[in-house]
Amino acid sequence: MSHLLAKLNNVSIEGIRKILEKDKEFHASQGMYLENIWQNTDNENEVFFLFKIDSIEKTKVLINKLHAQALVENPEANLPTMIYLQ
Repeated sequence: MSHLLAKLNNVSIEGIRKILEKDKEFHASQGMYLENIWQNTDNENEVFFLFKIDSIEKTKVLINKLHAQALVENPEANLPTMIYLQ
């Protein structure tokens, strides 16, 4: 079973929870299923979220494409750090 752990800085857990809920159907259509969201207790501006994923390779391609598009639109976009786990 593969997972994707994402770390995002300078966001609130409530804000990222709303975004992830809004994108839930899209994520599922791409083989990504949100399992949990955590706030770092030592840094309230840092949030982690975990997806179960169908394919590391497919997810990496998708994330790289989406992040590249986001950076074209805004070179200073706040993007999560992605850690792929198997």
